[in-house]
Amino acid sequence: MQPHYGIFMGIVETQVGRREKRKQEIRARIEDAAYRLFQRHGIEETSIEHICQEADVARRTFYGHFPNKHALLGGLGINRLYSRSETMLRELMANQHTTRGRLEAMIDYIESSFASMNNIDRQLVLVGPTAFAEDQERQREIGNSAMASFTELIRSGVELGDVNDHFSADMLATTVVGTLNMITISWCMDENYPVFAKLEEARRLFDNLICKDGA
Repeated sequence: MQPHYGIFMGIVETQVGRREKRKQEIRARIEDAAYRLFQRHGIEETSIEHICQEADVARRTFYGHFPNKHALLGGLGINRLYSRSETMLRELMANQHTTRGRLEAMIDYIESSFASMNNIDRQLVLVGPTAFAEDQERQREIGNSAMASFTELIRSGVELGDVNDHFSADMLATTVVGTLNMITISWCMDENYPVFAKLEEARRLFDNLICKDGA
């Protein structure tokens, strides 16, 4: 009976995997449709009905993924803040071989990303954290993921021997994440905020605080 049980479990796992993949594809389709409409017509002028029509899904399908429009906005905002950060950090860890080089590449990446963002993107970023105000577990998950990625970058530098040992890796990562979050939110709240000048200041701050001289 055991071989048959193993085959059965393999079939079940395959079916679950396909369902989950299909669910993710539909969610991405809804998000992509909403983002297009927000850019085209604005957030307030775009209704759930418009999003369903653009994504070619039924309203019940929409509500199967998002309880309301605010949750959809929050998901898009979180994606713009965090979805690319882990991939970006993995790539620069692989392509840059010093902590200074990794921090430089990180600021370059953020500046490039911000240069391509517009007012709708900034609105979405502002909405993102509020969508999870009552979901503390989700907040912790997002925060811990971001912190873990930056802490790994610092700890890797400790192993390389090019990071100052005045502060712990956790404290340095907290400083990096907190500084970048504050700059981002300030810019999203005020389009005249000198975001690129502040990012350049952050570049110097991180270099002086984290990197050893001459390393």
